[in-house]
Amino acid sequence: MIWAAGIDIGGTQVKAVAVTDAGEVRQRAMRATRDGEAGAAEWIAGARGLLADFSSAEGNAPAAIGVGAPGLVASDARSIAHLPGKLAGLVGLDWTAALDRTTIVPVLNDAQAALLGEAWIGAARDRRHVVMVTLGTGVGGAVLNDGRLLRGAIGRAGHLGHMSLDPSGPASITGMPGAIEVWMGDCTVAARTGGRFSTTAELVAAHRAGDAAASAIWLRSVRALACAIGSWINLFDPEVVVIGGGIALAGDALFVPLARELDAIEWRPGGHRVPIVAAALGEWAGAIGAARHALTFHDSH
Repeated sequence: MIWAAGIDIGGTQVKAVAVTDAGEVRQRAMRATRDGEAGAAEWIAGARGLLADFSSAEGNAPAAIGVGAPGLVASDARSIAHLPGKLAGLVGLDWTAALDRTTIVPVLNDAQAALLGEAWIGAARDRRHVVMVTLGTGVGGAVLNDGRLLRGAIGRAGHLGHMSLDPSGPASITGMPGAIEVWMGDCTVAARTGGRFSTTAELVAAHRAGDAAASAIWLRSVRALACAIGSWINLFDPEVVVIGGGIALAGDALFVPLARELDAIEWRPGGHRVPIVAAALGEWAGAIGAARHALTFHDSH
């Protein structure tokens, strides 16, 4: 049996999966880590330990290993080349060397990896034109165009959270004024609510409870997201838009008003409506996508 390992690097956890080439997730596990100077050593140790456990359980070594991580990937696909302000030690970390592999361990941006996972065995299975947005502390994203990840010249393509909706608004971490991340990310909830709430979950709970002020703030953010999604539909013409990340757990409080807003603004030639669906793979999407990328990487290089 051919199987691959996918590893998803985060600030507090390393997640890993063992997946067959047919898309069967046979094992999944995670280990806690720390973001900081000890991060690189802990990520490597955690990944090695998980790989050893998987290989022992499967009775053989993985045919391929892939890594998903935040940031822009180096041109040789062996490391993250650019990631300002967080996960110290990740930039320049060569995963092929770190894991003692003789073949390249390809590295992929974590949002792109999540999209590959969802397009392989998740909410966008068998679709070739997909936009995925992840709503969490920040807003991430990725685009699948005719079955291939849209990457651009240096890997910036698909950073949907940094599209401007308000040229006079506050800047996102990339310097983009009024970006959708500013409108919808968990990182700005305190600012958007005048300090009343520190998380989107608290804001949504107040909205559900009938708090008029909370509802006004939340629904304004949802309208901004709808405008962004409508713009992405016009830009990329996807078959489906997948929404993932912790904020997607708001469920109907998000998807019902979002659908209402899109009914008013989405361009629908011939009545064609793009489905907006929740991600299916949860926190494992990035690891699954990294495994998928590893299985196909050498065929495409």
